[in-house]
Amino acid sequence: MREVAGESLIVVRDQKGQVGGFYNVCRHRGTRLCEEPAGHSATIQCPYHAWTYGLDGRLVGAPHMDKVSGFDKADYSLHRVGLALWEGFIFVNLANAADASTARGGCSPLEEWFAPLLGKFSRWNLPKLRSGKRIEYDVRANWKLVFENYSECYHCPGVHPTLSKISPYDSAENDLTEGPFLGGFMKLNKGKSLTMSGNACARAVGDGEEEREEEGAKERVFYYSIFPNMLLSMHSDYVMVHQLWPQAPDRTLIVCDWFFHPEAAGVSDPSYNPDDAIEFWDMTNKQDWHVCELSQQGIGSSAYTPGPYSPRESIPAAWRREYLRRLT
Repeated sequence: MREVAGESLIVVRDQKGQVGGFYNVCRHRGTRLCEEPAGHSATIQCPYHAWTYGLDGRLVGAPHMDKVSGFDKADYSLHRVGLALWEGFIFVNLANAADASTARGGCSPLEEWFAPLLGKFSRWNLPKLRSGKRIEYDVRANWKLVFENYSECYHCPGVHPTLSKISPYDSAENDLTEGPFLGGFMKLNKGKSLTMSGNACARAVGDGEEEREEEGAKERVFYYSIFPNMLLSMHSDYVMVHQLWPQAPDRTLIVCDWFFHPEAAGVSDPSYNPDDAIEFWDMTNKQDWHVCELSQQGIGSSAYTPGPYSPRESIPAAWRREYLRRLT
């Protein structure tokens, strides 16, 4: 179950492995069907009058409704929500279900939306990675401040001294500079990883061969903002993903996940130490959230007017242009 834009949604995987999404609303009296954030069941049953639905959304049981003239269970399936997969991640669309599933040329809106990224991240094998840790942060700052902070390292020497020793703050090279997807890579010192020890914490998430095709790929970390609420950080030995969920104009819930090679934990490998990366980024995250909260406090002042962007803030400037374009 997930709350999105004020709507409660149910996301399911059926017995065939297919993913589907529905509004968390019973077709009888509108009762909230699921209360727990996650679970396992072959059906979805309303806690009020026991109307029961299959994982495909069809109404399969409705006590005593067979005595109602003209009642047909086929007319009371759960309302679907537009849903699609990209690189193993689930995205939902609360637009009209018909509009969300088809578009011109038979291409779904999600496929059109992510067309600029087609194949770009395939070397990381994102759909196959396994979650190693999730931490949630309640940040007292607007979500747009978090997006901008993620998109530049102008602040890194003062805010992230440990990170700056491993990854030079002025090494950024951006390859996506306009539109809803922005970012590029930063360099790492030779043989280093963004961990507390500075060493790789797990086997490479890629298959190795594609890594070698791009010279120096293992000595780079890639950062991309995926509009509207995803921050994707890709390292050679792990992937980190932030989800931004606005709670109020001055508050954001940030869900941070670390993903590793699917076989990393199952092999006898003393180099597998996920906490080395998790501890590093938990520290770095908290440093970022602190300055974002300071920014939130400062922009509330009547004395505040925005200053110009530096040359090191081209991506935040591009992100702001895209956001304003979406508003208009």
